[in-house]
Amino acid sequence: MSAIDGEPARYLARAIEIATENVRNAGGPFGAVVVSSDGRVFEGVNRVTADLDPSAHAEVTAIRRACQGLGTFDLSGTTLYASCEPCPMCLGAALWARVDRVYFAADRDDAAAAGFDDARFYQYFDGDPGHREAMPVAPVALPHELRVAPFTEWHRTESRTEY
Repeated sequence: MSAIDGEPARYLARAIEIATENVRNAGGPFGAVVVSSDGRVFEGVNRVTADLDPSAHAEVTAIRRACQGLGTFDLSGTTLYASCEPCPMCLGAALWARVDRVYFAADRDDAAAAGFDDARFYQYFDGDPGHREAMPVAPVALPHELRVAPFTEWHRTESRTEY
């Protein structure tokens, strides 16, 4: 069996191919492919520096394209293939999109060796409060009614779309 036999390897090879090409087009070295249960394919590449958008990771871009292409924000039944292990933001996006599974090629250590060290982001969520000093997140004491006003309005709005 060669290194690109089988469905996961085939889509990962495509993610790697578009990531490599993206480097030649002023983008980052990351690519992702979302495949729907009926075989539709949606691709995304990292455009963080090209678009001046820190959220324009390949996985997020592919998820956005899949949602638009499928006409839904619920990607249940899909698989995400990423050229590199997804960062916490991209994993969060995949979870919110209800992606069924994620496969990746290079891992976080490979990315770090290339100068993309996401260790501090992984550490931020590891449960150690000491890792959260770089960006503290804290609630502000507000009256309850004010604090929950958007949720109150949400519950009153019959035309809302649940998600």
